[in-house]
Amino acid sequence: MIKIISASADTYITNRIVSTNLRAKDANVGDAGTLDIFKLYDESTINGESEPIEVSRVLIKFDLNPIRALTGSLFDTSNSSFKCKIKLKDVYGGQTTPKNFSLILHPLSKSFDEGVGRDIIRFADVQAANFLTASYTNGTVVKWTTEGAASEAAVGSATADIISSANFGSGEVYLPVVQSFNSEEDLVMDVTQIISGTLAGFLPDCGFRIAFSGSQETDTSTRFVKRFVSRHSSSPSKRPRLEVSIDDSVIDNHSNMVFNRTGSLFLRNNFRGTPANFLSGSSAAEVGGSSCMLLKISSGTFSQTASVSQARIGKLLVTGLYSASFAVDQFHTALVQHLKSTTSASFDEVWGSLDGTVAFYSGSFDVKTTNASAFKPQTRSLYARVTNCRADYRLADRPRFILFIEDLDEEVTFSRYSRENNGHIYDRVYYSVRDAVTNEVVVPYMTDSGATRVSTTQDGMYFDFHMDALTPGRTYKFAVLVKDLGEDLELSDVSPAFRVMT
Repeated sequence: MIKIISASADTYITNRIVSTNLRAKDANVGDAGTLDIFKLYDESTINGESEPIEVSRVLIKFDLNPIRALTGSLFDTSNSSFKCKIKLKDVYGGQTTPKNFSLILHPLSKSFDEGVGRDIIRFADVQAANFLTASYTNGTVVKWTTEGAASEAAVGSATADIISSANFGSGEVYLPVVQSFNSEEDLVMDVTQIISGTLAGFLPDCGFRIAFSGSQETDTSTRFVKRFVSRHSSSPSKRPRLEVSIDDSVIDNHSNMVFNRTGSLFLRNNFRGTPANFLSGSSAAEVGGSSCMLLKISSGTFSQTASVSQARIGKLLVTGLYSASFAVDQFHTALVQHLKSTTSASFDEVWGSLDGTVAFYSGSFDVKTTNASAFKPQTRSLYARVTNCRADYRLADRPRFILFIEDLDEEVTFSRYSRENNGHIYDRVYYSVRDAVTNEVVVPYMTDSGATRVSTTQDGMYFDFHMDALTPGRTYKFAVLVKDLGEDLELSDVSPAFRVMT
C-alpha cells in the first residue's frame, strides 16, 4: 500500500544581498510558488565584505499524523519493505541552472513558521521563518542558533538547528541524506530512517532542511538556481510529497502450487463481514500468533502436515488471516506412480487445531509439476481489466479492486460443463496510477519495495488502494505491469477513468 502526504509547510531562507548595505536575512517567502536553492559567489557588492557569498536553504514539513494513525495496524516501521521518500519536482523555465552538484537533507531540531511572504525580487516581506529566525509565536521569538539554520549537532543538543546523528537503540546512526544532481532532475530522497525515528519518538517532528552539500556552499563557484515546485503551486500533482509505502500483498498459491517448490497457502476468516480470528474451546479463546494451527494435506495414501501461523505485515499480526508455507515432494513414494501419467495431483486440505480435534476449514487444491516445454519464443497478448471500478470515489474510500488477466493467445479448452473464468493468476503483478487527462504517472510501479504488488487468491487477483493518495477533483486510471517468463509486460488503461472527490 502507499500513502502520499502533502507538505504542510515549506519555504526557503536566504541572506541575499539586496543593496550595498543590506542583506535580506529577515525576509520571508513562505507563500512563493517555488523553492529556490542557490549559492552566489562574489556576484554582488556589499559594504564591509569582499567576495561575499549568498546562499539559500529550503525548509519543509510534512504532517505525519496520517502515518501515526496506521502505525501498529498497517505500517510496521521495522518491516524491510517500509519506505519513505521525499519527492520535489524540478522547475525549469529557461533560467540558468547549476551543474554537477549535491544537495543534503537534515532533520530539523527546531520548528519553523512558513509565513506568507511572496516577494522573491526585493525580498521585502519581513516575517518568520527567515535566515535569522525559525518562528515567532505569541510574542516569543525562536532564533536559529547559527544563521541559516546551520548549527549541526546530535539529537538532544540544545544548540542544534539541524540533527546530524541519533541513537535509536542500537548505536549512533548518521542521519543526513545526500543526492547528486546533473542539472534538472527531481529530488527523490529516501528518509525512511528519519521518519521511523520520528514516529518512534527518537527525533523531534520539525521537518527538514535541504541545502547544498559541504563545501559547495563555501567554495568559489556560483550555483544558481536549483528550483523546485512549492506546495503553493497551482498544479497539485507537482507539489512536494512524502511517499510512505509498504508491501502488504498476500501471495496465495492455491491456484499455482508447484511440486518441490515452497509455496504459501492462506486462509481468511470473517465474522459478519469483519475480519476475525478463529475461536477455539469452551472459553472461546482466539487462535493467533505463531504456530497456532496445523494444516494437513492428503492425496490417496499420501499425507503431510505444515505449521500454520497468523499472517503478518512485518511484525504486525493481521486479524483473521492465516498462512502456511511448505513444499510437496514430487518423488514421494505415494505420489511418484500417479505423476508418471499426469502433470498434477489434487490434494485435500484441512486447517485445524494443534491437537487435531477441531477442523476450522476443509477444501482442496491442485499441485502441478514444473511448466516445462520445448523452447519457443514467448509471444503473448494479455488482456487485463479491473472489473469493479466505479466512476467516483471519495478521499476516505479504501476500495478493493479485482484484477482480471487473460492470455488471448492461449489455446482454448472446450468443456461440456460450465465453469467460471477467473483468468490467469500471475505471481508478480504491480499496479500504477496515471492521470486520465495528462497521462502523468501519479503512483509508479513500486517493484523494489513491493508496495504496489497485486495480491493473489485461489479465485483471482486483487489490490487495495487508499484514495487519499490522490488529488481530489482529478480523474485517474490504472495500469498494470506483469513480470513473467523473463518479460515485463505493461498493460495500460486496465480500468475506466474514475474521479476522486473530497
